[in-house]
Amino acid sequence: MTPSIHGAVEAGRPLDALLAAYASGSVSPPLGVLVESHLELKPENRAFVDALEALGGQQLGAMAPVPLSDRDRRLAAILDGDAPALHQVPEGPIDPILPRPLRTFLGHGLDTVKWRWLMPGLRESRLDGDGVSLLWAKAGSKMPVHTHRGIEVTLVLSGAFSDSAGRFARGDIEIGDEDLDHQPIVEKGEDCFCFVVADAPLRLTGKIGRWIDKLQAH
Repeated sequence: MTPSIHGAVEAGRPLDALLAAYASGSVSPPLGVLVESHLELKPENRAFVDALEALGGQQLGAMAPVPLSDRDRRLAAILDGDAPALHQVPEGPIDPILPRPLRTFLGHGLDTVKWRWLMPGLRESRLDGDGVSLLWAKAGSKMPVHTHRGIEVTLVLSGAFSDSAGRFARGDIEIGDEDLDHQPIVEKGEDCFCFVVADAPLRLTGKIGRWIDKLQAH
């Protein structure tokens, strides 16, 4: 996770910081997929990102040009098709829950996801790299009380959950850090699917966390 996100989380503007880091191109590929998926589900935030990208372009345009070594060879490679084309993203399989960027990232729909059991009502599918996963939580279930050792960014894909930070439904992003000690509770009526990118494992608190700590101490 980028230092700019950490700083803005501390300043109380975590979502703005995440969108700004995305606009500047300083987020990891999985986190970029999460933001792109959010913007597809919440297009009202696209104007903010577009404005940041335009501002960055103006600043870049004001910079003095830098000579590019071996310019002719590089240009010929692009025109001859030897270099990969930019911004050509395959659509990926159709899925009513997954936004297009996430479908493309996964390469398949939710119907073929391989889940592993974490606890009653909660399953996980680990994806590309540590800290990148899909979560499935049963409608009406309660997650363990926990906090975070780093930054965890969660995009809600379906259903909704509530915790001490508020209510989060489809398209919403919750950003948690070590100051957030919470127990997400999934609303009744619909299972909750989430896409999660974290830079450190969570830490269980509450009765379960104290019980695990006691076991590990022996």
